[in-house]
Amino acid sequence: MDKLQQRILENMHTAVLLLDESLRLRYINAAGEMMFAISAQRFVGQAIRHTLFDQELANALEQVLASGSPFTERELVLDLGYRRRVTVDLTALPLQEDDGSTELLVEMKQVDRQLRITREEGLLAQSSATRALVRGLAHEIKNPLGGLRGAAQLLERELHNEELKEYTHVIISEADRLQALMNRMLGPSALPHKRMINVHEAIERVRQVVSAELPATVQLSRDYDPSIPELHADLDQLIQALMNLVRNAAQAVGEKGQITLRSRTLRQYTIGHTLHKLVARVDVIDDGPGITHEMRENLFLPMVTGRAEGTGLGLPIAQSLINANGGLIEWESQPGKTEFTVLLPINSTPNETEKAP
Repeated sequence: MDKLQQRILENMHTAVLLLDESLRLRYINAAGEMMFAISAQRFVGQAIRHTLFDQELANALEQVLASGSPFTERELVLDLGYRRRVTVDLTALPLQEDDGSTELLVEMKQVDRQLRITREEGLLAQSSATRALVRGLAHEIKNPLGGLRGAAQLLERELHNEELKEYTHVIISEADRLQALMNRMLGPSALPHKRMINVHEAIERVRQVVSAELPATVQLSRDYDPSIPELHADLDQLIQALMNLVRNAAQAVGEKGQITLRSRTLRQYTIGHTLHKLVARVDVIDDGPGITHEMRENLFLPMVTGRAEGTGLGLPIAQSLINANGGLIEWESQPGKTEFTVLLPINSTPNETEKAP
């Protein structure tokens, strides 16, 4: 490899690996070293099976060498150990050498960020469409509901039989219950009252309230980054959103389990298509059974719940409250670990944002 080719490869943003017929590493560029967190000097000459790639991917690369046909895999998840996982688009191209041997050129482009942005855009679009649908539906229900309640009150005044008044009482009470449900579905109608706040003030308020509700066999722990700057948000709305998430976690773990409240700062982070210099990240983590596959696609839709006694309004309302403060709620779940993440921009001025490239 001449110096020009090496300079080009070393300055590429995609990881490039060159393997021999035994799947031993012959070359890895700087982007590859960063992705795998390895040193080229240490790994060149070593077999990549069980070191960089798992058994399944190593077998696929051996098939490429045997067949001589290129191989492409989109959105391939690589487990890099130490709880690191990356999603890549991978292309493997066999190269025939003059001496008859075959080498394998492997190129990997990390796509986690693009996938995350696409997912965030979907969550934001879903939240906006849901709010519009619910507001329209609630308007159509609340108007006749008010007329129904008023008619029942007028009818009650004309009745002299107390036994018959029991039926009008049922109509009025059920109308009031539906009215309250519509108001909850609509969420907060007032604009956020934003001011500079410490995010830990909201987290601690929620922790104190929920701690009093939890059984002694459920542990609620804290993992805070005290250096997070103040952010411009509505404290009451943030408390309400976090309260919904933590109470959901408490219901998930049941009578025994672990809930962790964690805070961190992210730099140069996008929420949707908006790039923020600093973002506050608040994680609510539980070791419950996880979210079922049937609920995953509709998790933030109203009236979707996995509990018989649930209303399915906690998550949609939480998402709406965080959206109103310029943020977003994301989530990941597997059996034994469910993590809801609240992302909120930290700006020295309220409008300090720019569009992501």
